[in-house]
Amino acid sequence: MNMLTANSSRSKATFKKIKRNWGLYLLLLPSLVLLICFTYKPMYGVIIAFKDYQPVEGILGSHWADPWYKYFTKYFHSYQFVTTIKNTLIINIYSLIVTFPFPVILALAINQMRAERFKKVFQTITYMPHFISTVVMVGLITLILSPGSGVLGNICRLIGVQAPNLMGQANAFSHIYVWSEVWQHTGWDSIIYIAALSAIDPSLYEAATIDGANIWHKIRYIDIPMLVPTIVILLILRVGGLMGLGFEKVYLMQNNLNLLSSEVISTYVYKIGLLSAQYSYSAAINLFSTIINFILLVTVNRISKKFSDSSLW
Repeated sequence: MNMLTANSSRSKATFKKIKRNWGLYLLLLPSLVLLICFTYKPMYGVIIAFKDYQPVEGILGSHWADPWYKYFTKYFHSYQFVTTIKNTLIINIYSLIVTFPFPVILALAINQMRAERFKKVFQTITYMPHFISTVVMVGLITLILSPGSGVLGNICRLIGVQAPNLMGQANAFSHIYVWSEVWQHTGWDSIIYIAALSAIDPSLYEAATIDGANIWHKIRYIDIPMLVPTIVILLILRVGGLMGLGFEKVYLMQNNLNLLSSEVISTYVYKIGLLSAQYSYSAAINLFSTIINFILLVTVNRISKKFSDSSLW
């Protein structure tokens, strides 16, 4: 009886809060509707991974696969299984190791700038590449690295050497992908760290200056410890996406010469699903990678929660 009374009281208190702040909830409503319509509602379509899906019969009308894990087994025995997983992990781990520290370093450097005008100009310049579309970005990479009419080709001709076809070399694909990501997104990714640094109490710097601390001491003992919670949260999110890799850029950079190292899960799903019309097979592959990402996210979050005070939940 007491539990029922307590639950009723909490419900009434919640309703009063909603009624008092109805305007804020009204502003939240469009985003909530979009989230439900475009994120949660389509989730039921994942069942085609367990069906022999036929577009004319629809999702619910299609027959269940026999056995239910038919398409997962097909992927596990596919010649592309090892290749796609290996390439996805290599590019993602390489990207994590290289691209993750750069925004932190850039944020620390910007935080130490005292000339406000130069600081704003510098920040704007570093942000700008982020707004270049993927298609334009790959076009720039191709123009720069072209052995014929590209910048690399012209430089090599000036010094009298043969220009390498980097876009056609399988072992160069991950390097081109990752370091172009560094150039394009480092400035934008540093924003969240700059925001975290701006919340630091200036009195901490004043006290450190009085105690004789130099710039490096302030960065080591004030800035970095304040950034650690943000770094941990973003690292958890990045590790939780190791089996997922953006489709557009990889697909646009692909060619027959570098396919051995550029065929990742997302591009393989596209080719199998949309180009070959094997919808159930492609859904099973995508679901498999999503489950692995979820397991990684939960595992890393639990490890972080155990050894630090920062975690997603």
